Amino acid sequence: MKLSPVLQSLAAAFQIPLHASKPLRTSPNHIPTTRPSLQASLQQKTPFSSTPRTLARGRNQPKGDKRITIIRYHLTHALTPRPLRLSRLRSLRHWTIHRAYLLHTRNQRLSQELELERQYNAMRAACEELRVGVGDGGRLFRQAMSKKGLFSQGIPVEYARGQVDWPGREGWNHEWTR
Repeated sequence: MKLSPVLQSLAAAFQIPLHASKPLRTSPNHIPTTRPSLQASLQQKTPFSSTPRTLARGRNQPKGDKRITIIRYHLTHALTPRPLRLSRLRSLRHWTIHRAYLLHTRNQRLSQELELERQYNAMRAACEELRVGVGDGGRLFRQAMSKKGLFSQGIPVEYARGQVDWPGREGWNHEWTR
């Protein structure tokens, strides 16, 4: 099975063998007939192993790293899509469309930022006109910017209702008056 370069680099980074090595299965009575001295040493009653017997039996196996197990599963899973293989012309088309989309989103973002800046400057000019140009010494500006009594009930008026984790029962209160 051929894997994509991304999956191969993932497997290499996490040191995951791509093909499980299968030990050669031979019968326990199979002994090579080359040297008699080797035959005597190979006929031990218990084979040498550094693994404890409980682990060798398959019980109480130490759990491997779950992340590596998940990566190995997805590397070899049948539903993993094959990597895209594009011809030169098709990849050029793909790149051109992608760049055009990026330019389009950039232009949209810039136009939105310019609109917000225009609105901000208009509000700042209106506040400055209230502060200086009306001729009442800035009384109207001070009244507009006054926050007196807003936090008496604990919720700023800008929020319109308390901050909760669920939506209101009615979307809009049509009977509300100031």
